[in-house]
Amino acid sequence: MLELNAAQIRMGRAAPDKLAALALLAEGLVDDGLVEPGYLTGMQAREAQGSTYLGQGIAIPHGTPETRDQVKRTGVRLIQFPDGVDWGDGQQVYLAIAVAARSDEHLHLLQLLTRALGEGDLSQALREAGEPEQLVALLQGAPRELALDSQLIGLGVAAEDFDELVWHGARLLKRAGCVASGFAGSLLQSQPLPLGEGLWWLNSEQAVEQPGLAFVTPARPLVLHGQPLTGLFCLASLGEAHRQLLERLCDLLIEGRGATFSQATCSRAVLEALGAELPEDWPSLRVTLANAHGLHARPAKALVEVAQSFDGEIRIRLAGESGRGVSAKSLSKLLALGARRGQALEFSAEPAIAADALPAIEAAVLAGLGESIEPLALPGETPPSEEPGTSTFVRPRAPAAGTRLQAVAAAPGIAIGPALVRTPLELDYPQRGQGMLVELQRLDSALAQVTADIQRLIDDSEEANVREIFITHQAMLRDPTLREDVNARLADGFSAEAAWSVETEAVAQQQEALHDALLAERAADLRDIGRRVLAHLCGVEAPREPDEPYILVMDEVAPSDVASLNRLRVAGILTARGGATAHSAIIARALGIPAIVGAGEAVLALAQGTPLLLDGDHGVLRVAPDAQTLEQARREREANRLRRERAHAERMLPAVTRDGHAVEVAANIGASGESAEAVELGAEGVGLLRTELVFMDHAQAPDRHAQEAEYRRVLDGLGGRPLVVRTLDVGGDKPLPYWPMPAEENPFLGVRGIRLSLQRPDILETQLRALLASADGRPLRIMFPMVGGVEEWRIARDLALRLREEIPVDDLQLGIMVEVPSAALLAPVLAREVDFFSIGTNDLTQYALAIDRGHPTLSAQADGLHPAVLRLIGMTVEAAHAEGKWVGVCGELAGDMLAVPLLVGLGVDELSVSARSIALVKARVRELDLAHSRALAQRALALESAGAVRDLVGETH
Repeated sequence: MLELNAAQIRMGRAAPDKLAALALLAEGLVDDGLVEPGYLTGMQAREAQGSTYLGQGIAIPHGTPETRDQVKRTGVRLIQFPDGVDWGDGQQVYLAIAVAARSDEHLHLLQLLTRALGEGDLSQALREAGEPEQLVALLQGAPRELALDSQLIGLGVAAEDFDELVWHGARLLKRAGCVASGFAGSLLQSQPLPLGEGLWWLNSEQAVEQPGLAFVTPARPLVLHGQPLTGLFCLASLGEAHRQLLERLCDLLIEGRGATFSQATCSRAVLEALGAELPEDWPSLRVTLANAHGLHARPAKALVEVAQSFDGEIRIRLAGESGRGVSAKSLSKLLALGARRGQALEFSAEPAIAADALPAIEAAVLAGLGESIEPLALPGETPPSEEPGTSTFVRPRAPAAGTRLQAVAAAPGIAIGPALVRTPLELDYPQRGQGMLVELQRLDSALAQVTADIQRLIDDSEEANVREIFITHQAMLRDPTLREDVNARLADGFSAEAAWSVETEAVAQQQEALHDALLAERAADLRDIGRRVLAHLCGVEAPREPDEPYILVMDEVAPSDVASLNRLRVAGILTARGGATAHSAIIARALGIPAIVGAGEAVLALAQGTPLLLDGDHGVLRVAPDAQTLEQARREREANRLRRERAHAERMLPAVTRDGHAVEVAANIGASGESAEAVELGAEGVGLLRTELVFMDHAQAPDRHAQEAEYRRVLDGLGGRPLVVRTLDVGGDKPLPYWPMPAEENPFLGVRGIRLSLQRPDILETQLRALLASADGRPLRIMFPMVGGVEEWRIARDLALRLREEIPVDDLQLGIMVEVPSAALLAPVLAREVDFFSIGTNDLTQYALAIDRGHPTLSAQADGLHPAVLRLIGMTVEAAHAEGKWVGVCGELAGDMLAVPLLVGLGVDELSVSARSIALVKARVRELDLAHSRALAQRALALESAGAVRDLVGETH
């Protein structure tokens, strides 16, 4: 581990610029035998990728991963520049810390520096320091106070063995905000130290945010390494904050007072023995939660607002739980409580504010925290909502026969059949478990079974979109943070069902609280896998589907429901909620099952077996249609079937309009094995390779060789046809388990796509090296996602061109995805520099119209055929063609049969669609006349809405 000391520092030096400063730093590292002379090249390359300026006059220059072999031994050297060195962008560096490390030894040092920077502005003090010792003191910062209070004491906990006791201690530290996820695992890997008299000591420095000490005792004595275990100290170590307390503890043990801890019956006795500051008693109150869905995101936010209106600490816990609880001002902490209707909440507040704060909180909770609530029933009393005529909830009436409902088209096709209305499974389970070991075994068994079930869905699926979604589901099941929180609840005595249900729901509600509908859809995915595990734990199986073809009607269909359907019996899917970009809708399209979503709660009141006619192309549902309507639908369905068969037979013909204009039709794929299949289905290349799946398939970031093998498989399957690759696009709803990302207010307007890649240039560089090395003379097109400005493009382009000098590629083009309006508006500037544009209409539509594509009520308006979106597409094409560059469309719009004439008329050169849609899109292009399509597109640009555009194209279809 890297540590700072005065001998590493050179004082009072000067350098005219950053390059000269780097040379001085590298010289110091070489002179002290830490690195080879070539390490300077790595330091310069690292600065070219991104500035190492840390803030407040400090920079931490270091080499790239490729120059780690130049490091002889780990170390740091510091140079003070009192006059400052311009580090770029007007940033003045007064202290440069050169790091030589073979792996991640510098992370502890970075943590130390980050803490020091949080103590106030250091720049002036760094300039004026005259002795090395002064700099060391500044960088080490003020010592952090050790957290030790009643919420960190757990006495008589139910623990079957040492590991369970450790989980309890780690849980207390995490609840107190001392540690982050991963601390419990690191604590278990540490070597326990016997203190005598049955007391043990365990500590770790990993994932520590604030130093803290937890003390836990088991309900019955345990044995560890043949010695009694009656109490365990768990230290979250950070600096020297614990030293004084440890010395006091040793004195107590020497005096033979270990029983003070092992036999303690209250936290106050432990705190008093350790010399901790004893808190004064805080006033408290209990109030029962009456909200129908418990303390979910909306009422929790209202509670936070009430708590934050008081200048002091307010804490909350579930009545009956130990410890001080959590801050009532933290939304995430409130959601993690998992409080349900009917549970008692215990609030406590600092004495100075308690008289005002507690009554205000009680009133807010009793008033429903912004929601309408039904009174809780008294013991032996019938709830008011169950009495005739007293409920304010009115169940929606089923649509009458002959009703025509307009909803959201999710998957094309016409479906006819009786309704099968599915309701949620009734799951009943105990809150308390049979001991942590028993519950752990039950949970492990359920997780293994569900993982295996999902793996079968992945193996049986022929569609990349389906496999990608379920691989993400498996990653959710393996989420170490979720598992750590569930294990902590098991250690608190919860049953496997209760622990799993509370924690998965808490995470889902945290995602929904970010007010992003697409992220909320991923919350629906989490609830989906959560229900699967819960159903397995409860031994409940979903009802079997009937043998006759039917239309599945549900509130919201989960991906696992769709992927496990028998396509020979399921005619179509109808949901009350959801949007066209929900994973269930994506899977329905991939499987070729017609689907309509967002039809409203009334469809849930349909009687079983009600005849339905579902038009997935136009989002129209007809309830119990008459014979004439059914016959017309059957004729249309048969015509569509014949059209698909004819298109498939002619799939290898080029997509050329009747007047001779060629349009390239390529495939969107997500896995390396799909390129050959796409070619067999008529693809003239791959217009979008989503590389996320390559990264999701690995437990850690895949190295260059692993990626190169995958990209070669794609190119091999294309047989010389062009490959367009999107570099890693994660963030938003696509996190990687080994790449933790901080929560954002709106992740889809935050760090994602190229923004995230530029924060980790080492990962981007590795991917680019793998792509270039895989080309072998074949046409390779690389595009960067979510580019919003010229600077982002130039940084990524320059990195790719630099690597091309090392790894020559004969046929290489570099471009960007046009997914945000700023890129389309800047197209005339960008077109002078890029080789091509690829328009991602899904995100472009969302951002241009300011509508979440998955919003349950607004998603129908998030239509890519809106004139505003079409104008952005036309603007991009016009700018590109003016510079002789080509434009593709790889979003959902490219496969929309009504959109194809307009895209061709706007001049789009390439349409990239799912492999299943290639033949139909090529056939549609062959039906068109370019001149007519151009005139149609110009008429569409002058219209006022997407509906008007669809009507226009439908009339001429």
